[in-house]
Amino acid sequence: MDAKIGGDTDRARALELFAAVAAEGSFSAAGRKLGLTPSAVSRAIDRIEARLGVRLLLRTTRALTLTVEGQAYLGAARRILADLDDAEQAIADQGAPRGRLRVSVSLAHGRQCVVPLLGDFVRLHPHILVDVGLTDRVVDVAGGQADVAIRFGPLADSALTARKLGETRRVIVASPDYLARHGTPSVPEDLHDHVCLNFNFRRVEPVWPFRKDGRDYALGVRGSIEANNGETLAQLATAGVGITRVGAFSVVERIAAGRLVPILEEYNPGDVEAIHAVFVGGANTPARVRVFVDFLAERLR
Repeated sequence: MDAKIGGDTDRARALELFAAVAAEGSFSAAGRKLGLTPSAVSRAIDRIEARLGVRLLLRTTRALTLTVEGQAYLGAARRILADLDDAEQAIADQGAPRGRLRVSVSLAHGRQCVVPLLGDFVRLHPHILVDVGLTDRVVDVAGGQADVAIRFGPLADSALTARKLGETRRVIVASPDYLARHGTPSVPEDLHDHVCLNFNFRRVEPVWPFRKDGRDYALGVRGSIEANNGETLAQLATAGVGITRVGAFSVVERIAAGRLVPILEEYNPGDVEAIHAVFVGGANTPARVRVFVDFLAERLR
């Protein structure tokens, strides 16, 4: 059955039809895609051309070819249809958060703090697909590599919006076995005689901060292994390979189980790091991003 297409009230449908004809290369293929007969498609194209006063398609028995005006109209049609899709998705998001949510979080913090919360989150928001990536690599949120990233410590200046989720402190730990074999450092300078396991980030200097007699200072340390995440460093320390300094959240379970022991606590400078969720903010922030950040801020505080 033929469907009437055309007129000012149905221009979006006309744009969709013309884009389908250009993509499929024939009236019949476009009609099958849109549920229309070839004759209905042909008449719709005739009405578009009549309204514009230009020829958009050159028709032969074998093929359809876009004119110069047709190519320009196709480009405009695709832009307008994409804008309509974005607008509808934004409105739909405001009503019921939905869609794919890409989250980037560090290995240890993700495994221990964020991943255990995801079950509750998807039960609250069943139309959101959470795509979580555990990595200590800093992903480019502004460049579209993630919708939300969890960051520790001072934030670089950027156009991103940041929401504080909590704080964590650093702790120096070693296994009881390592300390039994090599002795327990009593002052920070004793670390010069120990294997210190460090991060390999180029932005991190091989020094650990301490506070002695009310004075803060940095002490250079060295060891035989470096890694790009606290989970690996904690695992190595637990295995008795050496001493490491990591976020307390990444070793709290091991400390409670007696597998790691905090040391030099009286010299800890109390260097607390803020934990932030960073994302592209503004009026067009998808609802799925807003509800996820709100959820983390409530559960992690």
